[in-house]
Amino acid sequence: MVIRFGPSGNSEEFYEQGYKSSVEAPKWLAGLGLNAYEYSCTKGVKVKEDTAVQIGEEARKHDIALSIHAPYYINLAAADPKKRANSVEYILQSLTVARWMGAGRVVFHPGSCGGENRTEALGRAKEALKWTIEEADRSGLGGIVLCPETLGKKNQLGSLEEVLEMCRLDERLMPTIDFGHIHAYTGGGLESYEDFSRVVDTIEDALGFERIKRLHVHFSRVEFTKGGEKKHWTLDDTQYGPEFIHLARVIIDRRLAPVIICESRGTMARDAKRMKEIYEIVLKER
Repeated sequence: MVIRFGPSGNSEEFYEQGYKSSVEAPKWLAGLGLNAYEYSCTKGVKVKEDTAVQIGEEARKHDIALSIHAPYYINLAAADPKKRANSVEYILQSLTVARWMGAGRVVFHPGSCGGENRTEALGRAKEALKWTIEEADRSGLGGIVLCPETLGKKNQLGSLEEVLEMCRLDERLMPTIDFGHIHAYTGGGLESYEDFSRVVDTIEDALGFERIKRLHVHFSRVEFTKGGEKKHWTLDDTQYGPEFIHLARVIIDRRLAPVIICESRGTMARDAKRMKEIYEIVLKER
C-alpha cells in the first residue's frame, strides 16, 4: 500500500519560484518527491472546467493523488433550510470539479452549531448529508468519496465522535482526520504515541480497519485557546503541537496507507516533504 504526502493548496515557495497556475503544481510537487495535492475551493468553487481537466491530466502524468477541499462556508447544520440547501449545492459543485479533475475525494467542514443544541445540529447535518449523497448519486457523482472533516473550534460541529457518526450513514463516506484540529479541540490532547493510537482505535472501532486503512488525514501544528483552534503554524513553530513523529509511528505499526495533506501556514509543500522524511526515518527504525 502506498502512503501519500502533499499540501493543501499552493505554498508561498511555489509562487516565489515563479509559478502562477495550479496546472503547474503536480509537476512541481513530484519534483519535491510528493504524491498528493488537495486543490482548494475553500473560498468558492471558481475553477473552470478546462483548467480542472488540465490539472487532472498533469496529476495523472506525475502520479499525484488529487482531492478537493470544498468551501469553508458550508454549514449542513444550519437552522435555516435555505442555508442547508445552499450548502448541499456547494458540495455538489465541489464534486463536479472533482469529476473534471479525476479527484477521488472531496473534503468539507460539516458546519457550525454555535450556541445551539449539538444533538439537534448533528441531526440536521446528517439529514443534509443524506440529501447530498442522494443528489450526488442522481447526478452521477456518487463514485467520489465525501470526507467530513474533524474541526478544531468548540462552536463548530465536527468533533471526532460527530464526524464518525456522520460517516456511519453510508459506507462510502470517509472521515478527514485533522490531527491538529483534534489537538486544539481537546485542549492539547495529542502529546504522545498513545494519544494518537487512541484516536485511531476510536476510528477503527466505529468504521472498521478495511474502511480506514487509506484514511484521509490533515496535519499541521495548531495554536489554540479555550475555544479551540486559533491559528495554523509551520513545523518550525515547535512551541505548538502536535508532533508528527507520533502519528508516523502509529501509521507504521497499524499498517495504514493514508493520504496525508499538510496544512502548515504558507509552507505546506516543504512541510509535507519533511513529514515524508520523518515517516521514512521511522520506517527504517521499525
